[in-house]
Amino acid sequence: MDYRDLLRRVLEDVESTRGTGRVADYIPLLASVDPRKLGLALATVDGETFGVGDCDEPFSIQSISKVFGLALVLAGDGDRLWERVGREPSGNAFNSLIQLELEKGIPRNPFLNAGALVLTDRLLSLHGDSRAAVRDFLRAEAENPAIDFDAAVAASEAAHGHRNAALAHFMASCGNVLNPVETVLEHYFWQCSLAASCTDLARAGRFLARHGVRANGERLFSRSEAKRMNAVMLTCGTYDAAGEFAYRVGLPGKSGVGGGILAIIPGRCALAVWSPGLDAKGNSVAGVAALDRFTTLTGWSIF
Repeated sequence: MDYRDLLRRVLEDVESTRGTGRVADYIPLLASVDPRKLGLALATVDGETFGVGDCDEPFSIQSISKVFGLALVLAGDGDRLWERVGREPSGNAFNSLIQLELEKGIPRNPFLNAGALVLTDRLLSLHGDSRAAVRDFLRAEAENPAIDFDAAVAASEAAHGHRNAALAHFMASCGNVLNPVETVLEHYFWQCSLAASCTDLARAGRFLARHGVRANGERLFSRSEAKRMNAVMLTCGTYDAAGEFAYRVGLPGKSGVGGGILAIIPGRCALAVWSPGLDAKGNSVAGVAALDRFTTLTGWSIF
């Protein structure tokens, strides 16, 4: 299969969606991103990489960073994580306070903001520096030492992060945040500010397509744990639109409000798409359309 031609066709077929949706504006620096940007990259389990469009332009990966944080916590803690975080879809907004209070400070899943704050808290205990652990893991898997934080985005998130602060303080009151709340929030905002390209993310996601085997050939965690992580991505990775994403795309995926989506085809490849215009649920309009078209053309999905 000529992957580059396939990716070009996908972008051509979804051209009408380019620039549609609304760029995230609750983080002011994200509001200035050109909504017509569109990139798509594919990295095979054998090490080949293909990309089209704006695939090499770094963007704010936001919640996609939670994939790498979750992987590190699972590698360090195994199933102990699930004593502090659930594995169920939320059905509510990613920053819901109501659900967290009803469930006594236990986030419904690790991809909600509350769940990711628990991941950050645990990474601080495991590594001492949560943000550096996530950045260095992303660099190693993408084989790109230039991947780094965007300090301006981190500062913007911190200045407008009142809801995340409320989530963290509530969980601390329930005994589910163990490190100082201010430290957890700082590291969480920095992790979300990581900037990477579609090419970087596709390469970095290969460990999930390889059933837990890292870029250097070492095993991060077992094949069974990789299966479980992919399952959580499928059911919880696209906010409260996970059912719609599974219906249209049929792949494990994780989106971010920067407009990126990382998707996994176990045993084959990882895909990353970026287009900043979001739908009402916070997922990239053109990104979902592109992944939908890709799985339709190839017949590659987990179903």
